[in-house]
This record gives sequence, structure tokens and C-alpha cells, in this order.
Amino acid sequence: MVSRLTDSELYGHLWGTPEARAIFEERARLQSWLDVLAALAAAQAEMGIVPAEAAVAIERGARVELLDLGFVAEETRRTGHSTLGLIRGLERVLPEEARGWVYHGATVQDVTDTWAALAMRRVSRIVWRDLRAVEGSLLDLAARHRDTPMAGRTHGQPGALITFGFKAAGWADEVRRHLDRLREGGPRWFVGQLGGAVGTLGFFGEQGPELRRRFCARLGLSDPGISWTSARDRLAEFALVLAMVAQTLARIGNEVYQLQREEIGELVEPASPEQVGSITMPHKRNPERAEHLVTLARLVRAQAAVILEGMVAEHERDGRAWKAEWPAFPEVCLLTATALDLARDLVEGLEVRVEAMAAGVERRRGYLASEQVLAALAPKLGKHRAQALLQEVLARGRREGLAMDEALRSAPELAAHLDAGEIRRALEPRPGSAPQQVDEALARIRAARERDPETWP
Repeated sequence: MVSRLTDSELYGHLWGTPEARAIFEERARLQSWLDVLAALAAAQAEMGIVPAEAAVAIERGARVELLDLGFVAEETRRTGHSTLGLIRGLERVLPEEARGWVYHGATVQDVTDTWAALAMRRVSRIVWRDLRAVEGSLLDLAARHRDTPMAGRTHGQPGALITFGFKAAGWADEVRRHLDRLREGGPRWFVGQLGGAVGTLGFFGEQGPELRRRFCARLGLSDPGISWTSARDRLAEFALVLAMVAQTLARIGNEVYQLQREEIGELVEPASPEQVGSITMPHKRNPERAEHLVTLARLVRAQAAVILEGMVAEHERDGRAWKAEWPAFPEVCLLTATALDLARDLVEGLEVRVEAMAAGVERRRGYLASEQVLAALAPKLGKHRAQALLQEVLARGRREGLAMDEALRSAPELAAHLDAGEIRRALEPRPGSAPQQVDEALARIRAARERDPETWP
């Protein structure tokens, strides 16, 4: 029985991808926990802490399909312990002589924190791949529309001329910073946990640090150097990076959402022939993907905040901190993976309506050039006096329904400062240095992509 919408057969695709779910679904998680236990036993056998035969038996038996999960669940509920049910379930499939060596000297956090590091590594591969795909599509858009003029907007209002390539290059530049964050964060995140009761590895004495090093190496993780049972910054940083990724994708989605509005119509997200916009208004083509990116970002942000709160943990172990991560961490990952999947599709198939952008510029009747006129007038009057004068002149012109050149030419207070030739030159449509900034961003990002590995980590 499914009680959470995110696990619904009908709606689950909106909150997770099959690839990401394969990391976090229960059998996969339990198998990863078993892999951690097997690696621990093998490392202990290397150092003579447990018998080699026991380690081999544990490795052979540590298969989720061999366990009676009903028994594991019942024992978990009966004992009230997070992993004792799993331990006893594993012991049941082992020979008698190996049972006492399962989970030897380890704690719940040793297993679950190490699993979290493994999960972060697998999720990072998905995020890296999909972010680079989004980045690639944005670079194509930026190059193709380097010189496509459109109205730049501030505070939701048309301001000055830009190009759509400038907007797309800005998105790509932000995505590149997330890729940098992922690469730089990996060495901090992908570390194992083996601390024992209070983090001192007291069960193993002086062998503890070497055992932890070998244990981590077997799982392809780094040795943290010191136990981190109460230091939750690694998971918090990872969750916040994913939250930032989701916010960037939502920013792109929100821009598409706004610019797809009928009265603007400059961008349109892709839609399949089967997609239904509205069952009561058949003419509509709703920006479903763009809209859902904003929804997902809100949820990622909320769950990341739960993980961030866990950084305030008490003493050497605090279950309130890391147990809150158990439901929040998978949600952050699943929702971000979904956002990336949606964003790839949206950006790759984005319809750029060049004619609508040109018409949007034309509708402003030259007023998008006010910054250029101010730049021409400022050396003569000073910037602030010029701004006040132009604001008065242009407000009057708009009230009278005049185009900007008409407003300027008919203003007697400007006649002594700007002649007809200066006005004409100031009103020439120019998107500032937008094309040059696009070129610079493209060159820098493409060079970075050349240095990137195709897959990471």
C-alpha cells in the first residue's frame, strides 16, 4: 500500500527518476548496508581481528535476496534498534561459527553514514552528467542567439536591450559554477565512517585508524582522518549544493514560465502531441515542465534545511541529527534528479520565438534606449541631473503617446544639449556588450568542458 504521493505508481515520476530510485529503494539500500558490513569484515580479517573464514562467510551471505525481510522488519520493530533486525537476519543465513563476527565493533552510524557517502557518490554521477547536458544545450542556445535582440527586464518591467544569447550564457555560467562545486566537494563528501561507540574506535584499540583506512579503501572511499559522528557538515554541504542546483533550474524554469505568457510569447517549452494543456480550455499550452521545476526546487530547499539543522548535534552522537537525514537526504537527491531530467528536456527542446522578441522590442517604441541617451547626456549635465531631466521628458512623452525619438525632439529643455544627430546615434539599438560577454563566457566554459571528465566521480 502506497501512502506517499512521491511513491505513487501514478505520480511517482514527478518526484523521482528510476535511476535515482534505484539508489534509495529499500532493497538497494539494504544491499548497500550489507556491502558495508562485508567490507568491514574483510578489512578486519586482513588485520587478524576476525577469522578469515568468518569474513568469507559474511561476504557470501550478505545478499539481500538471501534474507527474510519479513523477519528483519519484525526484529527491527521488536527490538527498537535501527539495524539489529538486519544483523539477526544476516546471522540466520550464516554458519554458526561466523555469526558472532557480524557487525564486529561497529555501530549504526558506521553503516549508515558510510552508505550515505556511497549514495552521495552515485548521485553525484547523475548530477554531473545531467548538469553537463543542460550546460551543453545552454551553450548552443547562447551561440545561436548571440545577437538575437530582446527586451531585458528588471523588477518585471522592460528596461534595456539585451540578447537572448546573453541570457542563456548567464544560465550556463551559473551551471558551470555548480559543476565546479561538485568537483571541489567530492574529496570532502566521499569518506567512510568508522568510529564505534563515541568515535574513538575504542573497541579496536590502536588498530582502529588502520582498520578504518582499509575499510574505507575497500569501498572506494577516503579515510576521514577523524570520526565525524556529530559533524554533519558533509551531508549538509552536499544537500545545499543540490538545493542550489535545483534553484538554478527553477530560475530557468521560471523565466520560461514568465516569457511563455501569451502577452509575451518569447519562449515556449517543448510539448509532445499527446500532452494535454487543459481539459476545460483546449487552446492552452501550459508550461508544465517549467512550472514543476519551481515546485521541485521548493521541496528540495525544505528538505535541505532539515539536513542543515542536523549540524547542531550534541556531544559525540546525536540521533536527532542523523536520523532526520534518513528521510530528508533521499528526498533531496530524488527531487534534484527529477529536476535535472526535466531541465534537460526543457532546455534541449526550448522554442525561441525570435519574431516575438523583435516585436517586444518594437512595442517599446525606442524607450529601451533610455540608458544610451542618459549616457550621451550625462557628460554635459552630470549623470544625476541628466537622469532627472530625462525621467521628466520621457514620462511626458509616454503620457502623450509619443515614440522616444519624438519625445526627445519635442522637449525644449533638451534642445541645447542634444542635437538631432546625437539623438539619432543614441537611439541606435545596441545591446551594450552583451555579444562580447557571450563570447567570453562561451570560450571559458567550453575550455572548462574540455578539461572535464565525461563521467565523475
